[in-house]
Amino acid sequence: MFGLGWLEVGVILLIAVFVFGPKRLPELGSSLGKSLRGFKEEIQEPTSEQDSSDS
Repeated sequence: MFGLGWLEVGVILLIAVFVFGPKRLPELGSSLGKSLRGFKEEIQEPTSEQDSSDS
């Protein structure tokens, strides 16, 4: 996973809990997931538009 081991991921999560607090982490995870999903859709959309405009 991005060249990170489980120890590094654990340290990052521990820091996130200290910085944002445990109540806010689910909200941040949800918004991050939505952002990544939208980013993927925007990346795939132009390629499908290019294919249809070529014909």
